[in-house]
Amino acid sequence: MSKKLIEDCVRTSLEDYFRDLHGTEPGGMHDMLVRAVEKPLLEVVMAQAEHNQSRAAQWLGLNRNTLRKKLLEHKLID
Repeated sequence: MSKKLIEDCVRTSLEDYFRDLHGTEPGGMHDMLVRAVEKPLLEVVMAQAEHNQSRAAQWLGLNRNTLRKKLLEHKLID
């Protein structure tokens, strides 16, 4: 999947979100979106990296400790 296709999916989802609000003003969108995208991103990358945190952290451009913190936040590890 190309970066452009991912951007288009996000754009379409956000447009749907605003349409579903029916004029109500949203709040906390940045945090909502980051949390909505981050968990599946971590799940897929960890699976593709065969749960090797060092490899996944490298692919994500994160420090391994940062990745571990995010995995704990999303309850993807104990």
